[in-house]
Amino acid sequence: MAFYGDLFRPPGELLAVGDPLYSAEDVRPGLEQELLLAWWRQASAVDDGVPPPDADTLVRVPRSVQTALRALSRSRFFARVALRALVFDLKQVSGYLLDPRLRQEARALVAASVTPETRVVVAHSLGSVVAYEALCALPDHQVRALVTLGSPLGIRNLIFDRLDPTPRTGRGVWPGPDTLAWTNVVDRGDVVALEKDLRIRFGDRVSNAVVHNGAHAHDATAYLTDPLTGQAIRGGLNGR
Repeated sequence: MAFYGDLFRPPGELLAVGDPLYSAEDVRPGLEQELLLAWWRQASAVDDGVPPPDADTLVRVPRSVQTALRALSRSRFFARVALRALVFDLKQVSGYLLDPRLRQEARALVAASVTPETRVVVAHSLGSVVAYEALCALPDHQVRALVTLGSPLGIRNLIFDRLDPTPRTGRGVWPGPDTLAWTNVVDRGDVVALEKDLRIRFGDRVSNAVVHNGAHAHDATAYLTDPLTGQAIRGGLNGR
């Protein structure tokens, strides 16, 4: 397993357990606030208990950031997620996409785990973005199958258009040889995976599998223990 979570902790952060003590005031204008608004919109679409943002909502003002975080904390999806963890998630995405040094270091850690014997790469959430870019940068890898779980790779403007390598004419670069099998596993209620069908962005070679994780729509354990995920992994190990 490639680990790069420590790269996202603030300099000098000494907490051994838990997320940094972020608050609404730490959500920065631009990518972080736009992604927060996108989560809010998606949460309201799949959860009747979450009021939708007004059409003229300006998440760039602190009050609206607080409103968005409060609305998400009441949703089924984020009910057990602390506010500081929500903000930390936003900062992980923005940190990876906007900090070239952090991005390179995270990709290098993933690439170092892909050896000539590696046949399957499994990646969850933001990790699917890191894994995708790492595989694109390893043109001679021997990976047979990429399995992405709860992936935000397809979100236009915020993530997809910022990928490296840059998408060409609206289509993402294929992360390996033509023989690579890519299975994207997604829960319809997963707020983080806003674009459920990655075929729209990466072509019909992507196999899109829909699962039902219940109240734990984005949970890695729920994705990893689903039979459809197991089938995709087994297919890569067996060379199919």
